[in-house]
Amino acid sequence: MTVNKVDAAAGVLFILIGLVFGGQSLGMEIGTSLRMGPGYFPLVLAGLLIVLGGFIVASAFKTAGDGMSAHAWRGMMFILPAPIFFGLTVRGLGFVPSIFLTTLIAALASMKMKLLPALLLAAAVTVFCTAVFSYGLGLPFRRFGPWLPF
Repeated sequence: MTVNKVDAAAGVLFILIGLVFGGQSLGMEIGTSLRMGPGYFPLVLAGLLIVLGGFIVASAFKTAGDGMSAHAWRGMMFILPAPIFFGLTVRGLGFVPSIFLTTLIAALASMKMKLLPALLLAAAVTVFCTAVFSYGLGLPFRRFGPWLPF
């Protein structure tokens, strides 16, 4: 029997994360389905994560994988700092420029992504996020911050 070690590791990681967050949510009031407490939603999500992890582990025994490969350093160098950049600049630059630049930084993680498609992707994500979060949900983000001259 062959085991796909990458899928098995991912499934076990999902299960462990689900167990940690499920355990944390048990410290809060759960409530009922009609009157949900603050721990209800995290507990349901943790349960779904555990079930998904179980399915992934089970599928790891059905397919053979290529095994663990070297770390994708380029991906880690661009994907991990992107949300940190957003958090540090959203108040100063504003929501629109921060989303655009964060998407652009994350798009650079792929070796296959060229500059023009990355710019188009960043523009599309910016328009979508501005429409949903700023106009649709009315979140109190400034669209353009005080660091910009306009």
